[in-house]
Amino acid sequence: MALVTARLNRKRLWPYILLAPGLIWLMAFFVTPIYQLLTTSTQTPGVNIGDYIQTYRFANFIDAIVGARAQFLRSFEYAFIATALGLLISYPLAYAIAFKSGRWKNTLLVLVVAPFFTSFLLRTVAWQQILGEQGLVIKVLRGVHLLGATGHLTATPFAVVAGLTYNFLPFMTLPLYASLERIDPRTMEASGDLYANAFTTFRKVTLPLSMPGVVAGTLLTFIPAAGDYINAELLGNPSTKMIGNVIDARYLRIVDYPGAAALSFILMATILVMVMLYIRKAGTEELL
Repeated sequence: MALVTARLNRKRLWPYILLAPGLIWLMAFFVTPIYQLLTTSTQTPGVNIGDYIQTYRFANFIDAIVGARAQFLRSFEYAFIATALGLLISYPLAYAIAFKSGRWKNTLLVLVVAPFFTSFLLRTVAWQQILGEQGLVIKVLRGVHLLGATGHLTATPFAVVAGLTYNFLPFMTLPLYASLERIDPRTMEASGDLYANAFTTFRKVTLPLSMPGVVAGTLLTFIPAAGDYINAELLGNPSTKMIGNVIDARYLRIVDYPGAAALSFILMATILVMVMLYIRKAGTEELL
């Protein structure tokens, strides 16, 4: 009897044993850094330069948000535009790969993920050349008289949003493809049998069934885009700086650790609230 009880106890422990590595990883590389970030955000400068003491000054959060309010709003604005553009580009692409690509499906999927084989930084630098004065885009726009002789695309909000859209496009396309690929084509055929035209079939059948992919893709695009700073740094100008650039400057140049930590914590908390509201509004709480 004792042997049976011991075996049952060991069997009950196996799920916890299997979870242990993941829990340890989360504690070491997520919970601990978040706690360190929170404690740093309430510190104040000490006597010596670079020294900070814990005084639990929560006014740091107010000071941080007031001082970087414009960059906060700009970050969410750029991220929203990039997400919307990514959805408009990726949905037809994912639809074509899922239903129309035939034997080219695997090749097209490889092309979608191919940018991941190149550094994020190098891809952004490449956009400097694409949108630069000697780039094809400028020459075409000037050739069709959509851009003046002195007009430029780099160091503009357009360049920043274009870089964000391009760099995070695979994060939108892959979830959409995965969601669309699971739809049974016979469902859409049944819609046609019920005298629905192509647009009605898309609106009533395809789009609702692909909503988990839409929600996942928009989240995977919006969240990193809102905190990005590489695109604004390389493709923008001082008036297009995002909150990531402010945090970077406060950590590495101004050496204002409490201010940078407060901004980081506010950014994470804001995105978390927005994500929860968005998921519940979209009716896909199972993604949480």
